Amino acid sequence: MLRDDPLFLIAGIGGLIVVAILMVGIGGFARGGEFNRRHGNRMMRWRIIAQAVVVALVVGYMFLRNQLGE
Repeated sequence: MLRDDPLFLIAGIGGLIVVAILMVGIGGFARGGEFNRRHGNRMMRWRIIAQAVVVALVVGYMFLRNQLGE
């Protein structure tokens, strides 16, 4: 079952982390001010990096499932 697979759980948690980073970045952009000036680009870079890691985890998960014949 998918819920029991550790790589699937890690990818799911990673997806939630991406959403959290995105929400902080959008919230800072919407409010503007000093936080957005100092951290806006950094938050979006973190989101892109986290998103790339999650995509790699999902692709790795699918590859392993295919190799194991599940």
